[in-house]
Amino acid sequence: MNQSVPTSAPVAVRLAAFAAEAAPPPAARAVCRNLVFDIVGLAIAARETDYVAAALGSAVDEGPCTAFGHGRRLGVYDAALVNGTAAHGEDYDDTFEGGPIHAGAVVVSAVLAIAERRGLDGRAVMRGIAVGTELMCRMSLVAPQATHKAGFHPTAIFGAPAAAAAVGAALGLDGPTIARALGISGSLASGIIEYLADGSSTKRLHAGAAAVAGLRAALLAEGGFTGPVTVFDGTHGFYKAFAPSKPPNFAPLVEGLGETWILETLAFKPYACGTMTQPFIDCALKLAAEGVKADDVVSITCKVGEGTVHRLWEPLAEKHRPPNGYAGKFSTPFCMAVGFIDGEAGLGQFTDERVKDPAVRALAAKISYEINPDDPYPRSFVGHLRAVLKDGTVHEFQQPHMRGGAHEPLSAEELAAKFKSNLRFGGFGDTDIAALSAALAGLAEGGPVDLAAARL
Repeated sequence: MNQSVPTSAPVAVRLAAFAAEAAPPPAARAVCRNLVFDIVGLAIAARETDYVAAALGSAVDEGPCTAFGHGRRLGVYDAALVNGTAAHGEDYDDTFEGGPIHAGAVVVSAVLAIAERRGLDGRAVMRGIAVGTELMCRMSLVAPQATHKAGFHPTAIFGAPAAAAAVGAALGLDGPTIARALGISGSLASGIIEYLADGSSTKRLHAGAAAVAGLRAALLAEGGFTGPVTVFDGTHGFYKAFAPSKPPNFAPLVEGLGETWILETLAFKPYACGTMTQPFIDCALKLAAEGVKADDVVSITCKVGEGTVHRLWEPLAEKHRPPNGYAGKFSTPFCMAVGFIDGEAGLGQFTDERVKDPAVRALAAKISYEINPDDPYPRSFVGHLRAVLKDGTVHEFQQPHMRGGAHEPLSAEELAAKFKSNLRFGGFGDTDIAALSAALAGLAEGGPVDLAAARL
């Protein structure tokens, strides 16, 4: 971080100095490489969904930018919207324990769009992605749980300034300009969590909309538009608006910035559903591995963090019978039940047909929860179940961390398999997969940004 910036300077000024001068270390660059592959693959996996069709249909500008998995070329804002929405659409994208936020769908979509629009190289792209991802992770730690408590989606809210900083860094804007962009982004950030009521598509939109907001903020600032540099810590600042129940603690945002890269702990999901449900799926799989059958189960009780209940457990009767596949991704009982029965929780487990399966619903109805006051959420995501069987035996399992995260990262082979599986799900053949893999690998090494292989 720029040592010439006094520690008393507004937070946005300090973040902007970091964004203008950051030099990501090799470990951070390696995570960003994985992000590029994961996000492009996920966007292509969702290419034939109705929500992507709707997002693509809303596009009004033609331009040089790629909509991943589609032949049509778009303007910079429309490309960021479509790609961000598609990448986050199946909730199979990266997450950050402590947030939780989904940085890749926002930041990668914004940076690749501006890279194609302005002819940037892979070196600029990877630097921008690192800056935006690091700041988005850190912003989520300032007032833990308070954003959700206020009814906002953290990915939507923190995504806008993160994308603004990412685009600014990729373009090589100076610190004062990026600070203005951050100030502007505070007025463009939005996204409420009422999608939980009926499994509608607005959560998917939040990543794309945040990418657009950050892009627009950066380009406005580049053109001379102004925004308050007190956007984060001012009297009417960002956290007072979006996280009013908790006084902001800016230490996790600014301390060690540029020296310690917390994005290196980013988690890549093994399952295509909500973040905090994943350790519980692991527990369900452990139970199934014992040879237990669904009909053997009388009840399953899970110890959970209180902060997860309103999104993933309640209303419990509705979580037992989610109305559609997307709502199923945010029902821990359904995720556990389908994972137990199918032995997996991939894209095929979260369809409108699967949530209506009588066997899955019957098992889900046996799953309830109790609040564990010592649960470490949101610092880390853990799982637990206690199953009582018809013969009176009891099985209890715990998952001490989220698989795919810092404690148990997915291997390079697992990440590559996920990428290829997503591309095949989206209709890509082996030749297409090889061409896109080579193009993204070259980009990640600092080469040209050529996304022609992502168009089908």
